[in-house]
Amino acid sequence: MAGDTDLAGFRSEATALLAHQVPPEDVHWQLQPTPDLYSDAQPPQASRPRNVARAATAIVPASFTRLCEFVVLHRDPARFALLYRLLWRLVHEPGLRNDPLDDDIQQAQHMAHAVRRDIHKMKANLRLRKVRDPQGEELEVGWYEPAHHVVEAVAPWLAKRMVAPRWAIFTPQRSVRGDGGRLLFGPGVPAQEVPGPGASDADWLACDQRVFAAGRRPAGGG
Repeated sequence: MAGDTDLAGFRSEATALLAHQVPPEDVHWQLQPTPDLYSDAQPPQASRPRNVARAATAIVPASFTRLCEFVVLHRDPARFALLYRLLWRLVHEPGLRNDPLDDDIQQAQHMAHAVRRDIHKMKANLRLRKVRDPQGEELEVGWYEPAHHVVEAVAPWLAKRMVAPRWAIFTPQRSVRGDGGRLLFGPGVPAQEVPGPGASDADWLACDQRVFAAGRRPAGGG
C-alpha cells in the first residue's frame, strides 16, 4: 500500500488477487516504508484494473465497498488482511452477506464504527487559533490527535465550513492545509513539537513553515 489510507491501492491489488484466485492466507499486506509525504487531495479511484473480469467484482455487495472506505482508516495494521479475507469469503461463500453474526463481519463493522465515531469527534472537538503572518494575513491553526487515520476524511468537510481562506491542522501522523480552496496534505507533527498554549503567532507560523514549505508550489504551478 502507498500509505495508511490507500483505498485505491487496496481495491486494485485485492481485485487482481481475487481474479487470480490467490487465497487470503497467501497474501501479506504492507505499507511502503517511505510514502510521499506531500500530496494534493485526490478522489478515491474505483476503476477496475485491466484484464480483470467484471464478474469478479459484480458479486461483491455495495455495502462491502462502503465498509472498506471506513475500515481502511482504522489504526489496526491487520485491516487490509481482514478486508481481503472478507472479500474472498463474500465471493466464495454467498450466504456470508446474510450472516451478521460472522466474526469477520462483526470485527469489520466494529472497526468502521470506531472510525465514524473518531471522525465525528474530530469535527466536534477541533479548536483553531487565529494567527497573523508578518504581512498581516490571517491563518487559522490547530492541533488534534485522532485515534485513527481520519484526517484525509475530515479535511474536505473542514474546507467547506472554514471561513478563513487559509488554515492548517496538525496531527501526529498527517497534517492538512487549506489555501484558497486547495487542500495540501503533509507530514505529521509529534505532540512534543506542537506550540503550547502560550505560544506566539511566530511559533505557529514557524510550525506551519516546517511542515508545509516543501510541499508548496509557486502560484499557477501544476
